[in-house]
Amino acid sequence: MERDDRLATGVVLAAAVAGLHFTPVYGLVPLLLPVGVPAAAVLTATWLCARRPGLVDWRPLLTALAGLLTVAETALWHTTLAGLPTGRTVRALVAGATGSGELVLQSTWPARADPELVLFVPLLVTLAAVLGVEVLLRLRSPLVALLPSLAVLVLGQVYAPLPPGPAGLAALAYAAAGATLLAARATVVRIAASAAVAVLAAGLTVVLLPDGPARYTVRDARAAPLDGTLPANPLDEIAYRLAHPSAEAFRVDRAPAVDRWPLVVLDGFDGVNWTAAGSYRRLGAELPRDGSVTVGVRRESADLTVTDTGGPWLPSQPGLAAVEGASPLVAERYRTLVRPDADGALRYRLSWWQPQVDAATLGDAAVDPDAPGGLDGVGEVPDAVADLAEQAVRGLRPSFRTALLLENHLRTNYRAAVGQNLPTGHAWPQLTDFLLVSKRGTSEQFAAAYVALARVAGIPARLAVGYRMPARRPADGPVVVRNGDVLAWPEVAVRGVGWVPLDPIGAAAGAAAGAGLAAPTEQARTMLAAPDDLRDPPPPTAAPAPAPRPDRGAGLPVPWAALLAAPLVPLLGWPVGVPVAWLVRSWRRRRRPGAAAVVGAWEEVRDRLRAYGVATTPAMTVRELAVAAGAVADAGTVGEIGRLATVVDHTLWSAAGDVDDDVVRAWASVRVVRRGLARRDRRTRLRALLDPRPLRPPRPVSGPR
Repeated sequence: MERDDRLATGVVLAAAVAGLHFTPVYGLVPLLLPVGVPAAAVLTATWLCARRPGLVDWRPLLTALAGLLTVAETALWHTTLAGLPTGRTVRALVAGATGSGELVLQSTWPARADPELVLFVPLLVTLAAVLGVEVLLRLRSPLVALLPSLAVLVLGQVYAPLPPGPAGLAALAYAAAGATLLAARATVVRIAASAAVAVLAAGLTVVLLPDGPARYTVRDARAAPLDGTLPANPLDEIAYRLAHPSAEAFRVDRAPAVDRWPLVVLDGFDGVNWTAAGSYRRLGAELPRDGSVTVGVRRESADLTVTDTGGPWLPSQPGLAAVEGASPLVAERYRTLVRPDADGALRYRLSWWQPQVDAATLGDAAVDPDAPGGLDGVGEVPDAVADLAEQAVRGLRPSFRTALLLENHLRTNYRAAVGQNLPTGHAWPQLTDFLLVSKRGTSEQFAAAYVALARVAGIPARLAVGYRMPARRPADGPVVVRNGDVLAWPEVAVRGVGWVPLDPIGAAAGAAAGAGLAAPTEQARTMLAAPDDLRDPPPPTAAPAPAPRPDRGAGLPVPWAALLAAPLVPLLGWPVGVPVAWLVRSWRRRRRPGAAAVVGAWEEVRDRLRAYGVATTPAMTVRELAVAAGAVADAGTVGEIGRLATVVDHTLWSAAGDVDDDVVRAWASVRVVRRGLARRDRRTRLRALLDPRPLRPPRPVSGPR
């Protein structure tokens, strides 16, 4: 009984460790209770059933109920009545089993630890623990009992592969759980050898796994579905909102140092429409910092109450980190927000990372041509517009100074449209008229024209639509942002800083002082030399070649990874390589021409019997083989080998008949023999499957193995 308890402990512990492999999805702390408590409940129920023989037949049901009850108590407490499950609890469990895994794939990671997102992990752990215990105690096969937990572990890796360091620790933890099974059945020497292999495998996991983001996870092909189509692009509504300036859009409490609030970001332009390439996901617990921003950052936050922004879009910030009080969808590429339900006011707290950079550093910065979407196409550019772009940047290389020069060209030579009859449109016909004829427009034309000209000049840029922060703010209380504050603006990708907003129409100048990136950008404008005096900075010098390393021995690097991996090649390759070699050889024998395929069938049966311990010689006939097979096969299998002998004789010694028919009959006999041998006990079958000796030609032997 004590040994069974130890074995059950190992199986349940392995299931719990496998469940913790979802740590990259949720974080470790949110998984500890949902995974640990149900696993402990399943184990406790298993122990109790073992001490009462009358409960053994009920054990699967009782352990499953114990696990499900604790899942409800830990993850679904809000659905219970004084701790007792209700119909709502049952519905939540069903929804978790059928939809929780899909919902978390539609979320950013780390995902929120909400029940509807995390529920499928404790359910998987409970299922793996219950199945593993039943396989263990009914089939008495500890290794087979680990298969359910191994399936959970593999699923966790498919969701989010662990990086090398944590993967090594996870491998050790799972090996330790499996060691409790081994300790109940193996000798000290076998346990020590297995532990050494586990430690070596974990070390090689750290050394050999590539460090960096996974190339693929199952999440890559998922996105949150949007109910219906998003309404008209906010870019199309700028003229209307400017014509109705007093309507309230949203309010900002604890107003931070920012000058604008983006709603959408658009980086695709085909000459007619501006579009966004990113899909939306459910916003998880927190978004990681943008790895392309290498300057210092500061965490900022604000409370917003949205009244009417012209659709489901919510004010956001480029360095978005988290949202509290709402569960919006987020476009990860742009960090812009959409609310799934577009009805009524919404209040939430927004947190983001604000880059900190001084004007001198920003003014001297290079642009980032690798920024996603920054240099996407702009459709068919009119020749006159291409010439204008060249003139506006004075032929200078792309840099942030060049971006400011282009902004200055629009500020100087074009004027903002005011009044009721405001220009609309942002396709090439409207932009061409704005740039070459009227030179009058709203921020819609200024921003769209800037992005198009910047890309023609090689400056990575994109278009943002949102609201500026009003220049006049109350001394206390919330800041009210109205329709009249609507704004479109270009953003330029700056290396190490991220996307820096510009203001070619000059509409945000009143709110710029001391506000986020607008302050150093305004200072960089004042430091900009006159257009005629600007020159390209000298090209960066090539980095000096690294000094050669001192000669050590023969001067060849030691392939430590290969040396460490070499002992594991036979260990890991044998269980896979031998069965694959059997399959390949069988396929090649079947593909032989004519009578050779019939002979191949005879050779296949002979070698299969050799794997089960039948002694053969090179001169043995098929009928002699049938007699020898009686020691390992049943009468039906022996009779089938006799029928194969008739087919072989007919093929080799008779001039009549269709050889193709003989091939079909011969290989049908092979299949019957395989099925007959498959009725042997599991250990004998496994030994025969992994035995490499029958892959070599037979040699004379004196007796059975």
